Amino acid sequence: MSHGNVPSAPLGEAPSSGLGPNQDRKLPPSTPDWNNLRIIHRNTLPPRAHFFLYQNAWDALSRDVSLSKAQLLSGKWLFNLARSPLQGPVDFHKQSPVQLADTPEWVPVAVPGMWQLQGHGKGPQYTNLNFPWPVNVPHVPIDDNECGRYVTQFSLDQQDKGHQLRLRFEGVDAAFTVWVNHQQVGYSQGSRNPSEFDITQFVRFEDINVLSVEVYQRGIFRDVWLHKFPKTHFEDVQIQTELHNKYKDATLHVGVKLNSDANVTLSLLDADNVEIARKTKAGEGTIHFDVHVKNPHKWTAETPYLYQLALSMPGCSLAERVGFRKVELIDGVFCVNGQPIKLRGVNRHEHHPDHGRAVPFDFLKEDLLLMKRHNINAIRTSHYINDPRLYELADELGLWILDECDLECHGLFVVGVDGNKLTSDNPDWEEAYIDRARQMVMRDFNRPSIILWSLGNESGYGRNHRAMYKFIKSLDKSRLIHYEGDWRAESADVISRMYHSIQDTEKYAKDRSWDKPVVLCEYIHAMGNGPGAIKEYIDLFYKYPRLMGGFVWEWANHGLRTKTKDGKEYMGYGGDFGDDPNDYNFVLDGLCFSNHTPTPGLIEYKKAIEPVQTLGIEKGGLVRIVNRYDFLTLDHLICHLSWVDGSGSYNLGMVEVPKGE
Repeated sequence: MSHGNVPSAPLGEAPSSGLGPNQDRKLPPSTPDWNNLRIIHRNTLPPRAHFFLYQNAWDALSRDVSLSKAQLLSGKWLFNLARSPLQGPVDFHKQSPVQLADTPEWVPVAVPGMWQLQGHGKGPQYTNLNFPWPVNVPHVPIDDNECGRYVTQFSLDQQDKGHQLRLRFEGVDAAFTVWVNHQQVGYSQGSRNPSEFDITQFVRFEDINVLSVEVYQRGIFRDVWLHKFPKTHFEDVQIQTELHNKYKDATLHVGVKLNSDANVTLSLLDADNVEIARKTKAGEGTIHFDVHVKNPHKWTAETPYLYQLALSMPGCSLAERVGFRKVELIDGVFCVNGQPIKLRGVNRHEHHPDHGRAVPFDFLKEDLLLMKRHNINAIRTSHYINDPRLYELADELGLWILDECDLECHGLFVVGVDGNKLTSDNPDWEEAYIDRARQMVMRDFNRPSIILWSLGNESGYGRNHRAMYKFIKSLDKSRLIHYEGDWRAESADVISRMYHSIQDTEKYAKDRSWDKPVVLCEYIHAMGNGPGAIKEYIDLFYKYPRLMGGFVWEWANHGLRTKTKDGKEYMGYGGDFGDDPNDYNFVLDGLCFSNHTPTPGLIEYKKAIEPVQTLGIEKGGLVRIVNRYDFLTLDHLICHLSWVDGSGSYNLGMVEVPKGE
């Protein structure tokens, strides 16, 4: 269902409210931050890598955040919902939680969480293409725009004095304003991107601190942290690995940004905690370490060997895990560590049947373990950067990641206008686009599992994508860039297509006018009875070197647990929550059911992509087997032989797998 296009008001002017004459409410005196294209962030700190600081290196190497210099603020917060930011208790940030708790309009909700799944507001709404609000670029509705107001409190110790106190939101959908102790701190937007504020000047150490947050829908759905950076501290760290001598030896490049002059010690340890390198440097600003490592273990999705890096100065340490690997094109073929790889992937949205986008860590971890058990080796984070813990798990478990910017504006192309002219090819939007790229790359730069950056999804193509590509390359030349909407791959290092037929995919594979590989970022749509032609696609990927593989659409159904009028539980979808417009059951298109247990489609996909393929029996009783691992030989496996015919199955014992086969 299309709303049609509403002509835009001039930039900086508020559009008509659409209120009737009897509705007693004033328009805002000026354009609010959340309705101002020129305001993306207000008073946020520069984006940085995702890390925690610790008192010493040993605590940092434990990776136990309870030992870190950070305080988790997630939990039960007080909450109030209004129809718009201009209605309800607009001065709530002037009150304390004690005062608000005595009023029935304020109730406890979970943070992280979506208020729509905690009994508040209009409830969940699912649309695929159409925006569920009038398309009035660059404005959003003023009168019908749910606003959630949150209040909590926290205490500080005397030992926290002298620290820079950073309030970090890992994800808020879609924009929000922050107050601390009744003083406005700042504003930020970009639903799946982190936002960090320096609140040092706003806090007090002798009394309770009040944190107030106004969210312009739909909730604080990732954790909220208070990071305590000591007087001299690390501001940021960037890690790159370079392989030499035919991918044998390596150099570890580490850039460390400091807030003031310091002596920094770098220690590199192997997986057994044996130190293999140590260096110390003094400096200020950004200092660089180059560490040469002889024949390190190489990181791949099949051999996810991780070294440990500790950076220390007196009273301040951080740790990162390092994977030595190199991503490149060789004669138009996508390679890691000099070897072609095939992506046996899935598109994964953040989803939980009870909590929506607020996915608990254990549920997230089980998702990735389930993928590994079903031979999946790659994830496209459709269509935004995911919880930062996903990438850390991918580093550890071994999964290739196509990391995607939080960018999609498909709905602009279904209202009868040129969507590119509205945003993607409109210079007024350039900084908004670059900001999405900046947030992704700066946060996730250090993760070895990430082998491709993506400029977003289904947003047409224009000058702003070219600006994103140029910006990312200025920060990181070690990875390739993907964007399906750029059909000529002008601002992409690989050609990407969606739902291409077997025949069309093979045409691309054979077309020598291209010098770039081809990936199917979405294919074999897993809706209904399950994906079709899986084996035919997989065989094609392995037949042609320029085909990188693909990502099934998609990992899991997005049903939400609800009940019928007579109390029977089921997984609801579009239209089951009074949501209009909606795209009905099109959200149920995954390899897993909504509770993330396997469908028959996942079982079939597992079989089609299994790395050991039995091709058949040949003369003399020989069994022909093909190894489809990208790096591993088969001698790490145990082989059982059995004979199966119409009368039954007969176990013939174990077969020794030759070394290196």
